[in-house]
Formats: sequence, C-alpha cells, structure tokens
Amino acid sequence: MGNPEIKNWQTGSIIIPAGKYTSIKEAVEKEYKNLRSANLRYADLSYADLRYANLRSTNLSSANLRSANLRYADLRYADLSSADLSYADLRSADLRYADLRYADLSSADLRYADLSYANLRYADLKNIPQLNTPTLN
Repeated sequence: MGNPEIKNWQTGSIIIPAGKYTSIKEAVEKEYKNLRSANLRYADLSYADLRYANLRSTNLSSANLRSANLRYADLRYADLSSADLSYADLRSADLRYADLRYADLSSADLRYADLSYANLRYADLKNIPQLNTPTLN
C-alpha cells in the first residue's frame, strides 16, 4: 500500500510522492530533513524517530506522536493542536511559536526545549519531568 502523498500545506507542492515508502512513518523518518510545512494532520507517528527533523510550520494537528523521538527537532510555528505527544522525547526541541492547544504532553520530556511564545492553552502538562527550559513565555 505505501505512504500517502505528503504535500506542503501552504503551496500544495508534493514533498513525498505516494507509495515511495511502505508507510507514512517510514516516509517521515527517511525524509526528516525535508518536512517543512508538510501536511501531517492525523498522521500516526507513534514511536517515530524524528531527531533533528525539520518540521517547521508543519501541520501535525491531531497527529499521534506518542513516544516519538523529537530531540532537537525544529517545530517552530508547527500546528500541534490536539496532538498526542504523551511520553515524547522533546529534549532540546525548538517549539517557539508552536500551537500546542489541547495537546497531550503528559509525561513528555521537555528538558531544554524552547517553548518561547508557544500556545499551551488547555494542554495536558501532567507528569512532566523537571523543566530546565531557559524561556517559557
């Protein structure tokens, strides 16, 4: 079956053609440097390895990122509203200006993540290890 076509939500251009990989998870893990402004709404990326991924301005609303490794990921301006980020590794991730409204961040590791100007309204922040975040606005 393979991965669905992944497009840039702003321009409509194809980022990853359909069927190039066996699954959407494999597609984003292999193309992690090239996902800026991708439309990954509702995607099941649980346990995905997205360390250092370029997810700037990406639509990840309602995506399943449970236990995903997002260490050092660029998530500036990303739409993570209603996303499941429980148990995700977000250490040193750049979440500036990210939309995290209604996101489940329970038990996520946010040490050293930059959450400057992120919208955390109604986000589930239960059981988060100590925040060693330089800025939390």
